Amino acid sequence: MAYFPFFVELDQQEGLIVGGSTVAQRKIEKLLPYGPRLTVCAPDISPEIRAIPGLLLLERVFTPELLEGKAFVIAATDDPELNHHISGLCREMRIPVNVVDDRDYCSFLFPALVKRGSLSVGISTGGASPTGAIYLKKQIDAMIPERFGEILAYLDGTRDLAKEALPDEAARSRFFAALFAASLERGGPLSREETEDTLKLYQEGADGHGSHGW
Repeated sequence: MAYFPFFVELDQQEGLIVGGSTVAQRKIEKLLPYGPRLTVCAPDISPEIRAIPGLLLLERVFTPELLEGKAFVIAATDDPELNHHISGLCREMRIPVNVVDDRDYCSFLFPALVKRGSLSVGISTGGASPTGAIYLKKQIDAMIPERFGEILAYLDGTRDLAKEALPDEAARSRFFAALFAASLERGGPLSREETEDTLKLYQEGADGHGSHGW
């Protein structure tokens, strides 16, 4: 059965990574842009992980009390028995757990990710074909404009202005559709003056398309 793609708030959430190798490093690097507070536990932690700022590093063996208060756990050791033990403990405690390269012991999977600012596209084949997921990631990445994240931030920053100036929800929707289309055509956000000019059109009840060719 396919996995449902929940999008979860990780900012300031406590996460535990058990393992200190390259495999653990890859998981850490995927997670950090989403703002979690990560603890890394392993007897040996690689220099590459040590160089990542903001991590709590515990050079020690795993013990169950480390799970307390954790929002999620990644078991990324080279010991399958330990990984399975961690998975069992997490399931008992209802903590989401990912065991690297062993989907039968995972309660969630890591997708192949495409990220542009606040945009996140996750691709999963349910573990059936990581190669297929990577192929789709490359295809999607090539489709998304380079400054798409900037465009999203610009649109989000215009919301309060639009809500105040356009009480009608349908008019606001058309206004944002016009800004989005114009930004895509431009390849980046509109200027403040252009935004205000477009807003005036919708305040006057125009559809916003004729004057600017959008």
